[in-house]
Amino acid sequence: MAKKNLIIDTNVFLSDSECFEKFENNDLFVPIKVLEELDKHKTRQDSVGFHARQAIRRFDALRVSGSLSKGVRLGKGLGVLRFVKAEENALEELPKGLSHKSSDNLILAAALAIRAENPKRKTIVVSQDVNMRVIADALGLLTEDYVSSQVVASRDVIYEGFSKFLVDDFMVEEFYDNQDVWLYEEDALEQGITLYTNQYVMLVSVENEKKTAIARFIDWNNPIKPIARRDDTFSWGIKPRNKEQKCGLDLLMNDNIPFVSMIGRAGSGKTLMAMAAGLEQVLGLEKGRYNRIIISRPVQPLGKDIGFLPGTMEEKMAPWMKPIFDNMQYIMGSDRTMLDLYLEKGVIEIDAITYIRGRSISNAYVIIDEAQNLTAHEVKTIITRIGEDTKIVLTGDIEQIDNVYTNETSNGLTYAIEKFKESPLSGHITFKKGERSKLATEASKLL
Repeated sequence: MAKKNLIIDTNVFLSDSECFEKFENNDLFVPIKVLEELDKHKTRQDSVGFHARQAIRRFDALRVSGSLSKGVRLGKGLGVLRFVKAEENALEELPKGLSHKSSDNLILAAALAIRAENPKRKTIVVSQDVNMRVIADALGLLTEDYVSSQVVASRDVIYEGFSKFLVDDFMVEEFYDNQDVWLYEEDALEQGITLYTNQYVMLVSVENEKKTAIARFIDWNNPIKPIARRDDTFSWGIKPRNKEQKCGLDLLMNDNIPFVSMIGRAGSGKTLMAMAAGLEQVLGLEKGRYNRIIISRPVQPLGKDIGFLPGTMEEKMAPWMKPIFDNMQYIMGSDRTMLDLYLEKGVIEIDAITYIRGRSISNAYVIIDEAQNLTAHEVKTIITRIGEDTKIVLTGDIEQIDNVYTNETSNGLTYAIEKFKESPLSGHITFKKGERSKLATEASKLL
């Protein structure tokens, strides 16, 4: 394969500071402007800041091996990395009206200079910025998205945690009679189905498609498990309204599954079910399983670190935690006295993801809402903080991502779902049906 010249945009390093070895034997060109932009981000206390610092450290380590302005080889079988600047003649090639001070335009000018320097080799701008790629294309430059951070090819193949499985009529009857029922791998292959541990299956009779049953798959050597029988209603009157919510509740109340993930559109009930299950196991009829509930969500939507807001941490988090409080009020009733009491006693704890690194969380029920706005690195940091006798629940909607450095296929929630889908310690379910209101459901479809 012919060697290429790759112009690496800032956002590539900010999303993956380990990208240096992921471009095979192609030569990497880093415009000087990229270093300036990395320097602006290095003090951030989030994954973007982490990647900025790591990338800068890697540049410094490479500098020991030679001159970065002349080029330093990255390793065996890899190309050369070289710093470049936008030459004056390249700047002049930019269309009239494009600012010579814009970071993106300076990077594109550097790409034009590299192309002119070596016209026989393909010069490609690698960027996660859609607008950057569009402008590059308008200038006649080849462009590529950086997809190494994507854990799946498209949102259509993200693991849903639920599948239909055709079975003989008698198997459905035996299942309802509490007899052991096994599924067979050859039947799954014939139906084009892949089953993972703790995946839910709807048994559908081949003789009568209306005869169905929902069960949890363990593995091919064990019988399928029925959804745990319990009162449909929690202590505060909350109950599942559809089959996905019933499956989610089964996961949330299972002591043997410490990691649960739930995806769903706005109004599907994922956050409400997670909170109701947590309150039930801390304060309700099944209290004592966990000592406290810890709830958090990213502060990404406003693009500001939590420290920009005045007051205590609870006061700083209040704008982002309002949806959480709304759900709690719905569960506990309009009187906020009880909620304030639990917050004061520390039974319900509002925490900031920003400060979770270094903690070890034990005997707690942890909810991370809006997890689609986390990066893979942030999700790893959070889950690795989980100690003994703790359950962690990630909820989110991959159609509503506010983090500019992630998308539907590369965000932390999708990453965790795909990486954990074969683990017996985890379970996942995708909520398909909206339950907030008819209007909210219609809006999620139409708007």
